[in-house]
Amino acid sequence: MRPLLIISLIFLFHSQRVKCETIVTKISQYGITWTFEKPVVAGQFITGDWWVIGPVNIVRVTPTPGSIGADTTHISVNHWNDSSLSRDTVMRNGSMIVDKPSKTQGYDSRSKMYRPTESIIFPFILKPNQSLISTESNVNLPVDNFCKACVTSFDKTVKTVLKSAAVLTCLSSVPPKDAFRPPYAGKLKPIFLARNIDYPKLPKLSIPDSVPDWATYEHYFERPWLDHIMSWQHQEIVPNENQPNYGREQARLVSIASLMLMLDVPKEKKEKLTIELIQRGIDLYGLAMAGGYWNEGGGLSSGRKWPILFASIMLNKPSIAKLPATALFLEDTETYYGKGWFGQTALWQIIAHHEYKGTYEEMSPETWGKWEKVSEGYRTCCTSSAWVGAALAARYLKAVKLWGHDAYFDYVDRWMREDDPYSEKRGAFKRPEKEGKASDVFVTQMWKANRANAPQQPISGKNMKWVWKGKIGGMVSISAKTKTEGLIRRMVIKKNM
Repeated sequence: MRPLLIISLIFLFHSQRVKCETIVTKISQYGITWTFEKPVVAGQFITGDWWVIGPVNIVRVTPTPGSIGADTTHISVNHWNDSSLSRDTVMRNGSMIVDKPSKTQGYDSRSKMYRPTESIIFPFILKPNQSLISTESNVNLPVDNFCKACVTSFDKTVKTVLKSAAVLTCLSSVPPKDAFRPPYAGKLKPIFLARNIDYPKLPKLSIPDSVPDWATYEHYFERPWLDHIMSWQHQEIVPNENQPNYGREQARLVSIASLMLMLDVPKEKKEKLTIELIQRGIDLYGLAMAGGYWNEGGGLSSGRKWPILFASIMLNKPSIAKLPATALFLEDTETYYGKGWFGQTALWQIIAHHEYKGTYEEMSPETWGKWEKVSEGYRTCCTSSAWVGAALAARYLKAVKLWGHDAYFDYVDRWMREDDPYSEKRGAFKRPEKEGKASDVFVTQMWKANRANAPQQPISGKNMKWVWKGKIGGMVSISAKTKTEGLIRRMVIKKNM
């Protein structure tokens, strides 16, 4: 038998199943290597992410975190004349322990959200129930390597300071062989098992000719997506080899992947992508339970709610869907019931984008000012068309009531109508050309072929709307018998712009 300092295998019996762990002195994943003071027991979750039995002393991480001699980064502003970046040499390749989501980070000092206190200094003792996120920074900006998780040219032109990220989870005991990685954020590290995935819940819908390549979408979801920075500025931080940086693209990927899992293909073909989408939901669940929210920006925060509900449904774990009131989602805060200017009743609004916004779809377009036009631009470019697949998937998994915001589903139905019953009332203001289809041909084809046959199911019956009172806003119940102002005082969520 080789010495323990050389990689060896040990076999442990647990729950009458044989599991294999490894004794290692270092672990490498996605271009990042953790080196330990002495050999540790390690293994991989079903997603491929690594765990170690701790506490463990991590003596070194490569690429090496720390300062650089000179910064040649090219900084430019976006079309809003904003940038969250600046030239700075203090930190690259940083690591973090994320106990709760915040507006700061310790990965890369080119971001104005960088705080030295957030950066882990090595050697570092990683304790059980802690998750270490380590990163590799891009050397130059604009990014000079291909974005491996992009679905449009939009993403390939966005500057992100991070190239890659990996998560190392410390546990007190060996997990079951089929365990998912627990959430990387928060102090709670629940273990969920792939054996509990209820595959028969997935429908078997006809396969259109536009179905995407399975391996490509498995690749999009195989790495952790960092989502713990509660600001628009996270767009210029997140690792471009792990994930898209914009909510619209995240929502598109989630929509497409969800509908691929609704297809009439063998279970074996669905397994990897199902596991990956559930893991995405588990991470978002952990973020939500630790105080995360996704309700800001025009299209920044889309695509976060459905993976959580999907994980809850597929694992038969109702607790995953029981989120705190602070867990707000863009699909809900941007949709509500009202009286639109041409007769529509499921309406859309922008919540916060450079300034606090009010509703506008009740107003005739000839009265719109600059920000009403900006709002309409975001409605048609960056949100609605990316939500379609998730709404259809939720209907087929009978999740409308679980979702808890009926206006979202009715609004997507309005967006996807092929006919226009309101054409006469629109007058000179024609229906936007982008309505009636999703961002992606596959989703559009799936909607046209399957929406009419979606299972009948209860709705939530909730009539909620985001309302501002000065710079404080919240989701309130709207009814003839309810005084909205009183609810605002009880339900407000303070938001720092």
